[in-house]
Amino acid sequence: MTSYDAGSIVVLEALDAVRMRPAMYVGSTGAAGVMQLVIEVLQNALDEALAGKASNIRVTVDAEGTWTVEDDGRGMPLDMHVSGRPIPEVLVSELHAGGKFKEGAYKLPGGLHGVGLTCVNALSSHFVLEVRRDGQVWSGRWALGRRIESFRRVGTTGVTGTRVTFLPDPTIFGGERADPQAVERWLRSQCWLTAGLACTLTRPGGTVQFSSDEGLAGFVRWLGGPHELVHPEPIVTGSSGEPQVDAALLWTRAFAEELVCFVNHVHTPLGGAHADGFRAAVGHALTRYARETRLLDPGEPLDGSDAMEGLVAVLSVRMRDPHFEGQTKTRLLDTVAGRAVEDAVGSALAAWLRGHPVEAAAIVGRAIEASRARTASRRASERARYERVEHLVDKEIYRQQFGIRSKNWHTSADWITNAGLLGLHGGSSKMSEDSVILDVCCGSGVVGASFKGKVGRVIGLDLTPEMVALARTRLDEVILGDVYEIPFADNTFDGVCNREVLHLLPQPERPLSEIFRVIKPGGQFVVGQWVPFSAVDGPWMFQIVKKKQPLFVNNLYDEDMRELLSGAGFVDVTTEEFLQWEDIDNWIATWETPPLHRHQIKDLYVHAPEEVRAVHPFEISPSGAIRDCWRWVIYSAFKPA
Repeated sequence: MTSYDAGSIVVLEALDAVRMRPAMYVGSTGAAGVMQLVIEVLQNALDEALAGKASNIRVTVDAEGTWTVEDDGRGMPLDMHVSGRPIPEVLVSELHAGGKFKEGAYKLPGGLHGVGLTCVNALSSHFVLEVRRDGQVWSGRWALGRRIESFRRVGTTGVTGTRVTFLPDPTIFGGERADPQAVERWLRSQCWLTAGLACTLTRPGGTVQFSSDEGLAGFVRWLGGPHELVHPEPIVTGSSGEPQVDAALLWTRAFAEELVCFVNHVHTPLGGAHADGFRAAVGHALTRYARETRLLDPGEPLDGSDAMEGLVAVLSVRMRDPHFEGQTKTRLLDTVAGRAVEDAVGSALAAWLRGHPVEAAAIVGRAIEASRARTASRRASERARYERVEHLVDKEIYRQQFGIRSKNWHTSADWITNAGLLGLHGGSSKMSEDSVILDVCCGSGVVGASFKGKVGRVIGLDLTPEMVALARTRLDEVILGDVYEIPFADNTFDGVCNREVLHLLPQPERPLSEIFRVIKPGGQFVVGQWVPFSAVDGPWMFQIVKKKQPLFVNNLYDEDMRELLSGAGFVDVTTEEFLQWEDIDNWIATWETPPLHRHQIKDLYVHAPEEVRAVHPFEISPSGAIRDCWRWVIYSAFKPA
């Protein structure tokens, strides 16, 4: 038995502790941890801008994943610390060293409680600090937190600022990298939050620049994106007290709320007291206005989540000495901030509603509609069984629905243009380079296009003129025609491809027999199909898809697909699987799905049985947004030679 005595007690040097338990300091040893390193350096540059001492932040990332962050602020003090070392060297070598602990140096600092740069240094295989101040340029170099080159004067300059260059240690992060698009979003948001700030991001492939004088109003317009708006202009509120509260609100016809919160310009993705205060303010203001104007029936409730539905909002709180949950500041704990937000946003929103009765009626009416639909969906919610019934083929319904859908085809679901999923279709080809293939029910032609370069020619076939027009931008030739009566002779094509249509087609054995007919002996059929994970989640998923898409008739399991293929005469069936996350709020925001069904779909996720959750992965965020993991199977089969 190992003894436990004085010799068992180990005291780690500060940076050794960071390297031994990196996730404790930066939250993760994956891509999120690397992103936290980048944010820490960016936050230091931003602190200079918030202090009114910098107006530019320049960020560069190279192909190897080395990041450089540069600002035109004051530059770190170059004095000697009481320890006998230059202050910048202390700042990157000692935990809890910095100017954020002394009153007046930084009024509203962000970052990792004075450990940010130190953590970046400790967790980087290459770290260079350059400071320009007092007409001098100083530089030092570290690796894994150990000094390689002393911090010393290397030249003169006429400008000021700080530059940090670092490469996250692959032995810690396993080669994971921060997403440049996420950094772009961070920079873009800070330009809206910080008046007069300009940011530049350079990465392999190009440079983008950001600056804006629109403030939070511009931020919510950007977040609202293509969604249909309930009212034309954002509602902007602000207070100058302590804490200082600023917010912008814009209601859309979408179904998930999007509340983006900041404290001293630090994004708090898990919300906290300020987000709770905001939601309470919105719920109370809309309920009060609805009752004052008698838009709400006496005794009828209006739930806070219904008031928030479709709302895009940005909340910015500035306060001294905020208290966060954990080092990475993902949640605010200060109840004083919650009360301040509830008071400031509540009173400002109430005044705006009274001053804009037309827009107020539209906003409150939208919330009441959501509330009533949610109530109806709860009453109607029940477990349904899938039973196979015979359906007649009504081609006019398909022409009408998919003709309208073509207008937003590529944005109506993530799977449609998913590169990984399409790559498995084209990658399944066993055909020669001079083969001619047919993409049946080709839609916009993206599946057939995935075979380009692998076969000689791709011809498309679709029932609707709108889809034919879309597919012609991608395929060699597209024919208007019917998969139940394919307008080609027997044994015409070396192969046929198709995706996600058999569960929409009544009597699917009929189009499969047509597909089999037009393929040459020895030819290949590649078909991608969404299938349930098991018999457990199948009935639950059928309810969801049927409410979203009324044409959904065949709840096809993997064994059903194999039986259909073999029944049509195909042999040598092989499969590849692909798991793809779908944004459900986007997927159900289509014209064929009425509001009641949209709420019923969300309730089916919220109240999914435990046995379904055990086999079918999906996520519901704190905002109510839903992401579902879909199981796609790509089947390859052959017509006997």
